[in-house]
Amino acid sequence: MKFILSSLFIAFFFLTLHAQEKAADGKISGKIIDAVSKLPVDYATVNVYVQGGTTAIRVVSSDPQGNFLITGLSYGTYRMVIGFVGYQPYIAEHVSLSLQQRKIVVSDILLVPTEENLKAVQITAKIPAVQNKIDKLVYDPVNDLSAQGGTAIDVLKKVPTLTVDINGNVELLGSPGINFLINGKPSSIFGSSVTEALASIPASQIKNIEVISNPGAKYDAQGTAGVINIILKDNNISGINGTVNLSAGSRLNNGSFNLNAKKKNFGISTFFSGNAQLNTTSLNSKQLSNAEGIELLDQHGSSRIKRNGYQSGISGEWNISPQDNVTASIGYSQFSNNSADLASQLQTSFDSNNQSSSVYSNRDAENSAHANNLQWSLGYRKKFKKENQELSFLYQSNIDHNNAAYRQFQHYEDPLVAGSGTSSSSPGKVKETGLEFNYAQPLGKDFSLETGGRAFFKTISSLVNAQRYDGPSQDYLPDPSQSYHFRYDRNIFAGYLSASFKVFDFLAVKAGARYEYTVNHTDFANTVIPNYGALSPSFVISHQLDDSQSLKLSYSRRIERPDYDELNPFVNRSDPYNLSAGNPMLRPELGNNFEIGYSKSFKNGTSLNLTSFLRHNGDDIKSYTDFYPTYPEGELTYENVTLTRRINTGGENKIGGNLYVNLPLSSKLSLRTNVLIYHKSIAFDYNGLNQDAGGMEYRMNLNVAYEFPKNLSAEIFGNYNTPKVGVQGRGNSFLFYTLALRKQFLNRNASIGLSATDPFNQYINQGSTISQSGNKQYTLRKVPYRSFGITFSYKFGNLKFSHKNEVKEEPNIPQEL
Repeated sequence: MKFILSSLFIAFFFLTLHAQEKAADGKISGKIIDAVSKLPVDYATVNVYVQGGTTAIRVVSSDPQGNFLITGLSYGTYRMVIGFVGYQPYIAEHVSLSLQQRKIVVSDILLVPTEENLKAVQITAKIPAVQNKIDKLVYDPVNDLSAQGGTAIDVLKKVPTLTVDINGNVELLGSPGINFLINGKPSSIFGSSVTEALASIPASQIKNIEVISNPGAKYDAQGTAGVINIILKDNNISGINGTVNLSAGSRLNNGSFNLNAKKKNFGISTFFSGNAQLNTTSLNSKQLSNAEGIELLDQHGSSRIKRNGYQSGISGEWNISPQDNVTASIGYSQFSNNSADLASQLQTSFDSNNQSSSVYSNRDAENSAHANNLQWSLGYRKKFKKENQELSFLYQSNIDHNNAAYRQFQHYEDPLVAGSGTSSSSPGKVKETGLEFNYAQPLGKDFSLETGGRAFFKTISSLVNAQRYDGPSQDYLPDPSQSYHFRYDRNIFAGYLSASFKVFDFLAVKAGARYEYTVNHTDFANTVIPNYGALSPSFVISHQLDDSQSLKLSYSRRIERPDYDELNPFVNRSDPYNLSAGNPMLRPELGNNFEIGYSKSFKNGTSLNLTSFLRHNGDDIKSYTDFYPTYPEGELTYENVTLTRRINTGGENKIGGNLYVNLPLSSKLSLRTNVLIYHKSIAFDYNGLNQDAGGMEYRMNLNVAYEFPKNLSAEIFGNYNTPKVGVQGRGNSFLFYTLALRKQFLNRNASIGLSATDPFNQYINQGSTISQSGNKQYTLRKVPYRSFGITFSYKFGNLKFSHKNEVKEEPNIPQEL
């Protein structure tokens, strides 16, 4: 409460201080449309210069409806230049703002298409890597050299406010409960494993990353940390064009192909992308000891892992009229991973007389996970005569088939002890269907309402086929005692209402609430999952202090529903001493997030974003490891066994800040850095055990880029993460760095890149300590992270724009406002 009250006071102080600062409340808004088709032009660039100046003081882009808004301008005279590839520039001279005319609205800015075919388009303007908008942060990886040839995981490592660990797990402002979207829509490829899905998306396919830490009411309330929207590349330019990206490396190979065709009001796009991680071997060890310090289990082994995946899809867009738009898409994706594990182990046990005995054994194991997904969607958008009045519908459905399996066998050095083993497979199917509608209604000059609803239906079915090794037959036979069927149904019904308005003519406010009711059912024995409703209010209050700095305050209430892999009770026994399983008894996690953000840009191009935050999660979901002195498995009993699964803890609080700085040291040399630091406190309440844990965590990275002559560029990226604080102990810190070069040629349509990650370190050590009453275990993974790669990229196609005979009338373009 102290933090909340202090934050509100600071925000109120700044906003009151600038409430009367009328010299910086100028505003220019407008709508950009194609002069021929009369359709909106999205992502057009609007540059504002002081009249007579040569450096743009503000740069914004038009939204998908062609609208743009520039606020916080001081009174004076400006020059406005609007441009987009394939159109003649629109220039407005002597745009004057004064106390008497603080706002200028341009109803229709007509961009005239060029009249020629372009075989090559060269864009020399630098796109800022990070844009801080009112409700989200946008990261553009177009010049991200060190992620070239990588996957979405490599791109996410560069995004401010995000943390990615060595295993590819992503956190937003220190919280893992993230709702991932693709092109603004839910995708079931994240259902089985978010990490595997992210590892299957090549970096070359990503247009930008949107980070929404406090989403508005229009977004699903799922994800206590917030929303990450991965925007894949598309093309709105007429003609036939495409891109090819290929990369090969010592650890990862990937490739992607895009083809786009658009003529007048109809367009179609198709893509294929895939990657494969070569066999990599990590080394593993584990020591388990009792309260007296006597070692109960000592394991040493290796794990050889292989991954691969691909995605493909086709989408179409038909602009029936300037007011009616239909989109459709269908896609198919697949990914899999396989591991072969070898381990030697020494186990010590005690009898009733406290006499110890030791057993040596070796274990061979195989693990595999496969998933394929078919997804399709159909959308319709209707615009009305009134500007920004819009109605949209979306139908989306997908079917996901997946299978997790293992097989293990233990050989004992004592010839009198018979070998033992188990195997199991868990084929599953996930069906999802979503229906939603959204409606926006402007009610005044600075006031608009949005409302909508969504119905989401999800069914998970999984079958566990367990087998046990039979000595006499030397084969694996069915084990009915460990086999079962699991079905889970989740239906969500949601509605929302939000409003955007101005307060006192200097505060921009977006506030709303969303209500979601969840209906659950499962056929798992002795398990009842209750239905529940959740109200999720949210708001963003922003103020443009002047044309170079802004302040915003935001809040949202979010929910984290456990997903398939967390609920599925399938027990992975590939290592009978280290088991893992899902937990169908998990309750949803509820989060309350508060933030204060400040952004500042300087005339030399330097920019910074500062965010302070407080996050509280109730019924927090975390991984927990239980210890069992003996663990029965059918007719077998194992000793000194650990079982890891997800549980609900009492709650968690995080308070901290994030600082991002972009510093152009010269026209050729630039530096970007991001620092995230916070204090975490965990209130733990599980099975009668009450204990608190806490401590500081921080993450920092540094990106240095240099532009050499002749289209040669270089980049160095380094990242450091401190140990993570857990309810049972701490993990290890880790540090890695990447060196990259890129040479562009053929008018920048082609490029070749080289990269090296941790070239002087074969492994990154990842250790963790888990302490419990009566025992302690230390686990170490030596992860092979060193890699070298080469990347090739090529853009092709003729970009064809409108001809003279397609222009029905000569547009009247005003040159002065």
